[in-house]
Amino acid sequence: QVQLVESGGGLVQAGGSLRLSCTASGHTFSSYNMGWFRQAPGKEREFVAAISWSIGFTRYADSVKGRFTISRDNTKNTVYLQMNSLSPDDTAVYYCAADSSRGPALRTTSTYNYWGQGTQVTVSS
Repeated sequence: QVQLVESGGGLVQAGGSLRLSCTASGHTFSSYNMGWFRQAPGKEREFVAAISWSIGFTRYADSVKGRFTISRDNTKNTVYLQMNSLSPDDTAVYYCAADSSRGPALRTTSTYNYWGQGTQVTVSS
């Protein structure tokens, strides 16, 4: 039983950086796997990054490896996505997700049973 709220989206020029935040309510946050997904116009929602309930185990989409970093602060019930070297291809609505069952398929949308409302990221050229 959690609620997720994303923040930090906005407009940035190519090559710039943004940090997204997702704050969760719920006293079992520390045991949830957390993920970031994004959806661009005309495309399906796609996996971006995930971090397990055991801090230090992370996964990234090939398209963002080396540029994005996911992290979490369980004391603040918050997960972050640091995005560097942004390009127009990164333009999308970014969603935070939580998996209370700690399933192994971290890249799959169906793994996650809680979702935020999304935050818009627009990268101009």
